[in-house]
Amino acid sequence: MRIASWNINGMRARLGFVRHWLAARRPDVVGLQELKLHDEGFPHSELEELGYRALVHGQKGWNGVAVLTRLEAELACCGLPGAEDQGARLLTARLDTASGPFSFITIYCPNGKSVGHEDFPRKLAWLDALGQHLRRAHAPDEPLVLCGDFNLCPGALDSWNEALLQGRIFHTEVERSRFQDLLDWGLVDVYRELHPERRMFSWWDYRAGAFHKNQGLRIDLVLATAPVASRARSAEIDRDYRKKKDGMVASDHAPVIVDLDDSDSDGRDPD
Repeated sequence: MRIASWNINGMRARLGFVRHWLAARRPDVVGLQELKLHDEGFPHSELEELGYRALVHGQKGWNGVAVLTRLEAELACCGLPGAEDQGARLLTARLDTASGPFSFITIYCPNGKSVGHEDFPRKLAWLDALGQHLRRAHAPDEPLVLCGDFNLCPGALDSWNEALLQGRIFHTEVERSRFQDLLDWGLVDVYRELHPERRMFSWWDYRAGAFHKNQGLRIDLVLATAPVASRARSAEIDRDYRKKKDGMVASDHAPVIVDLDDSDSDGRDPD
């Protein structure tokens, strides 16, 4: 089974690009972030043509998350309890897979803007609420995936220049301590588990040639509890889809793809 996460930076701007990627990579379930449209504006029919049903928690012009799936699924949670005032940033789907049901959560963590900005403590509060929600609604021994744009670098290896950026937004100890709390609860950073020494990024600024200079950050993550993480056979950042395709402009984020061993799997690997 193939799972993925992708901040598409606007569904209206990226629909053709998303369709191109779905046809090329054929994931079974995808968590999307930063839809930037309300529920009624979501292009269900255009994605159903490719075999995907969408569960959506949208917000007009901002935020918004969705799960696209070719599997049987039902909506389990829409919005992060206790943090609804920060927008449409969490959606949980309950998936029916060949190996049994599991929870699939897509999140879009607040950016925080800068360490001194008033949004920064609100970002930390949102991460605290996420941890509380996991402890209340889930258990670390259940099959669960938590994926999305976390807007933080888990460690020095996940930044193009830790020495320069240490202590700045995405690189602070208080952000990383919240992330560590998620791992301590029972989640595994699948990409880092499979590639403990690899420096690879998932986001590059549009400005100043950052992508071509590879001045990026790994902030898009797929986390999983042990019952799922133990089945991961590959985890890749699909850097090729940070490039233009057929004249279409890419998101500033690349998709993250994880392949799981499963009786449903057909052995596909991302290019």
